[in-house]
Amino acid sequence: MTKPLILIVEDEPAIADNISYALTTEGFDTHWLAEGRPVLSLLASTPAALIILDIGLPDINGMELCKQIRQQTRIPIMFLTARAEEIDKVVGLEIGADDYMVKPFSPREMTARIKAILRRTQPSDKSLEPQSAPSVFILDEEKHRITYLGESLDLSRYEFLILKLFIRRPGQVFSRDRLMEAVWDDPGMSMDRTIDAHIKNLRQKLRQIRPDLDPIQTHRGIGYSLKEDL
Repeated sequence: MTKPLILIVEDEPAIADNISYALTTEGFDTHWLAEGRPVLSLLASTPAALIILDIGLPDINGMELCKQIRQQTRIPIMFLTARAEEIDKVVGLEIGADDYMVKPFSPREMTARIKAILRRTQPSDKSLEPQSAPSVFILDEEKHRITYLGESLDLSRYEFLILKLFIRRPGQVFSRDRLMEAVWDDPGMSMDRTIDAHIKNLRQKLRQIRPDLDPIQTHRGIGYSLKEDL
């Protein structure tokens, strides 16, 4: 079985070595680049599973490189940076990153987050494979957009991921634990009421478009599902 390849784009060799060691001990292959500009050409010929991308690269700003990558592919990206300000994290996530780690960091935590991202973006079990979605929804993963009855929904990151999961498996009941495992980077940091709050917000946004229709079904004591007969 081919090991997932993680592309490490980091100009400090000691940090890159630590990351590479942590990942290889967990069953990943790694490829290190000290500069950012070769990334696009490498991706054209090398199937990587995820990119760890330093923002402060010597030849190009990591955020600018992220924008260029997003024009070509939806490969998961984890930013690595010394910038700890909230605004930097927000900007990084908004331009297309899947996660954001601040130096100094725990290689063990990084590995756990990478596994969570890959579980979320590359589901390995058939229960998460795409099926026919209700016609009232249109999912555009490239543009990170979902339309409902012809109107584009203004969704938060987690609302989008939850609804995307529902659309891909209409009728399947997802427990709160399953939703946290599939959507959250660190499921252990979330609680049942976190899922309930996001579901409540999703329902409110859907009802603003069609007040008499509730596509999300509650299964008491079990979880939630998207109705099939829409």
